Amino acid sequence: MSDVLLAANDVSVDYGGATVIRGLSLDVHRGEFVVVVGPNGCGKSTLLKTFARVNRPAAGHVELDGHRMARMRGRAIARRVSLLPQSAVAPEGITVGELVARGRHPHHTILRQWSPDDDLAIESALERTRLTELVRTPVASLSGGQRQRAWVAMVLAQDTEVILLDEPTTFLDIAHQYDLLELVSDLNAEGRTVVAVLHDLNQAARFASRLVVMRDGEICGDGPPRDVLTGDLVERVFGLGVEVIDDPQAGTPMVVPHVRS
Repeated sequence: MSDVLLAANDVSVDYGGATVIRGLSLDVHRGEFVVVVGPNGCGKSTLLKTFARVNRPAAGHVELDGHRMARMRGRAIARRVSLLPQSAVAPEGITVGELVARGRHPHHTILRQWSPDDDLAIESALERTRLTELVRTPVASLSGGQRQRAWVAMVLAQDTEVILLDEPTTFLDIAHQYDLLELVSDLNAEGRTVVAVLHDLNQAARFASRLVVMRDGEICGDGPPRDVLTGDLVERVFGLGVEVIDDPQAGTPMVVPHVRS
C-alpha cells in the first residue's frame, strides 16, 4: 500500500475566468501535517478545495488513496476527507449541537441511521473544542471565536482520516489560535493526515511537519520548515525582508521582519 494518501497530478484550476492553479503536482503522505502558505490570491484555498473535490480541475486529476476522486461518490469522499472552509455559514437558528451533528451525515445510509457511535463522536468533538456547555446555544449568538470552534467540532465529529483546514485560526485570539493548532497537532499525532492553510509563518513553522509555499498558482518551496523557510524565500515570495532565527521556545524557524526605515 502506497503511503501517498492525497495526490494532485499536474492539476490546473480555473476560477472566475482565470487560471488560479497551473500544472501543480503535490503528494500528501499518510500522517503528515502539511501547512500551505503564500501571499493572498496565490491559490492556497483553491488547492484545498480541489483536494476536497469542491473545485473540479480544468486539467489533471486528484487521487485519494490511489483512486481518482472524480470517479468517487461524494459520500464516500466525505467519510474520509473533511474540509473546514474559510467562510463557513451556518443555517439560521441552528444550535451548536445541531451543527456538530451534521458532521455525522456522511456516515449514515438508508440501512444505517443514528447510532451510539454518532453520540460518542459528537460528545468527543464538543469536549475537545470546549463547547459542551454551549450545545443548545444558537450558533448565531456565539462570539467569532466560539463560532469557529463550533465548525472545528463539526469537522472532528465527521471523524475522517484526512482533515483540510482553510485558515482555521480566523477570528481567534492568539491564545485560542495556539490552543486550536495544538489540538490539530494532537489529532495528527493520533494518526490523522492534516493539510492546513495558514497565514502566520511562525505558527506554520512550529506545527507543520512539512511546509508548502505557493506563489502565482505554483509551488515554489516544499519540505521541512527548517529547510524551506529562509530569508531569501520570504523576501522573494512575500516581498518582505526578514531574519530567520530559532524560536527560543520550540526551536523551530522564526521569522523576524526587518524594521523599515
